[in-house]
Order: sequence, then structure tokens, then C-alpha cells
Amino acid sequence: MAVAARAQWKGYIRFGEVTAPVALYTATSTSERISFHTVNRKTGNRVRREFVDGVTGKPVEKEDQVKGYELDNDRYVVLEPEEVASAVPESDKTLHVQAFISCDDIDKVYFDRPYYLTPDKMGAEAYALLRDGMRKKEVAAVAQTVLFRRMRTVLLRTHDKGLIATTLNFDYEVRSAKEAFKEIPDIKIKGEMLDLAKHIIGMKKGTFSAEEFDDRYEAALAELIKAKLEGKSLPKRAPPKVSKGNELLEALRQSASGMKPPAPSKKRESKASSAKGREKATRSTAAKAKSKATAKSAPAQRRRAS
Repeated sequence: MAVAARAQWKGYIRFGEVTAPVALYTATSTSERISFHTVNRKTGNRVRREFVDGVTGKPVEKEDQVKGYELDNDRYVVLEPEEVASAVPESDKTLHVQAFISCDDIDKVYFDRPYYLTPDKMGAEAYALLRDGMRKKEVAAVAQTVLFRRMRTVLLRTHDKGLIATTLNFDYEVRSAKEAFKEIPDIKIKGEMLDLAKHIIGMKKGTFSAEEFDDRYEAALAELIKAKLEGKSLPKRAPPKVSKGNELLEALRQSASGMKPPAPSKKRESKASSAKGREKATRSTAAKAKSKATAKSAPAQRRRAS
């Protein structure tokens, strides 16, 4: 995906007494996903969102909508827009590098959203100095600044010719792993079962390439839209069979006996490309079917209009 033409944020990065002008661009996008509108099933018209008073049921105009912090039993502390704005920390538009750390020092559960951090033309040399120094020392940088009205902690890592800036969740935003896993029973696997599991893992060991993984949900939606336009129904899929405790050993044996090493990367890339091609073709077909259906319905609509 090409970097967006418009920067999400512009400012400076400072390490020691060195300062360089930089810009942040979003590294991910959802614009290619299939999106839906909410429509009225009876009329086919799009539904309009409206805010109403929870007690009176009457619509509330935009100028009368304010932020409210709930205390208890529908009692709120009301905050005016200017009061909320006054809580936003002051910003000098500078990413202040606090420390350089080992790339593995931060648990990835704290990762929030990635951005491309690029240099301004006037600061390209200072930017390259930071990038190359970090690469040589094999470190990441932790920096802080105000981004999008909040003080944010950012992890900077070298990537290709530049730097990736990943915003980090605060500690209070990350749920406790101990709490999440507390219901998992204390089971120790050993013997043949563990050996077979290790064998399967070893045979499936490979490298990660994003191109190899397709968004099957998007492809399924495209197929569903195409089927609906053509008046067809998609077959229902049976849920996968869950391996029970007394069946695990046999399932492992069957898996190990039919196991093949991962295909070479070129073949995997070819497979990924063909899968992407099929997905694009499906979406294209759905678009054509939609256009055809619209064209067919136009004369009928004109007749009803007349």
C-alpha cells in the first residue's frame, strides 16, 4: 500500500541535542474492506442516525449534546466542549526520545497502532543519523509527545529505509494476563503426545509473509453479495470437529503420518498471488452483477415513476 499523501501529524524528533523535522503517516488502512450501510428492510432506504433524549425520547440537536461522566443512577458530571479542550496537554510538537532499549524489551501486548515516521527534506541527514545509529546498536527508541489530543508513548524501530513509530497502550489499558488465563487448568503434556506435537511443529516451521494470508471474510462477503444478486444461496458449512481428550493421540498420529514440510517460498507466493487474484475476481464479479442488476431495475423504476 502506498503511503497516504497527507500526513497524520507533523512535528520534530529530538534525541540529545539533535532535532529533525518529521511526519507521521498511517501504516495500515481499512479502506479496501467491504463496507455496509444500515437500511430499512421494508423500504430499502438508508437509515439515518439520530440522538434522542433517553427519557423524553425527543431528538437532541448537535449544539445541545455535551460530554457527561456518569456517577451513579443516571447522575452525570457535565463537561462543556471548552472544558474538555482545556484538559488536552500542551504540545511542543516534538517526539522526545526518553531512552534506547533492546527491541525485545517491550511486550507486544502493549502495541497499539503503527505509523511510518518519515523525515522532512530539511532534516533528512539528522533522521538518517538516528536511523543508522539505532540499526548499528540494534536498539529501539521510546519517545513521548502529544498525538491526537493525548499524551502518547511511542516505540520507534528501524524498518527498511526509515522508521516505524508504534503507539503504545498505557499500563491501565492492558488487561492482566493472569486474570485472563486463571481458568485454564494445570495440565502437563508428556510422552508420545508431546513428542508428536513437537514433530508436527517442526515440520510446519517456516517464515511469516503477509502475502500468504488472505482475508477470507472479505472474499466470503464478496461471494455472498454476488450470490444474493444472482438469486442464489451459499451452502452452509459444517462446524469443525473439536478434538476430545481421548482422541488427541490418534489425531496427532494421523497428522504426523500425513505431514509434509512447508513448500518453498516461491510456491507459497504463487499460491498467495492466485488466492488474491481469486478474491479480486470475485469482488469484480460482484460489482458487475450489481451493475447489471441496477441496469435491469432502471426501466421498472422509470415505469413506476411515470
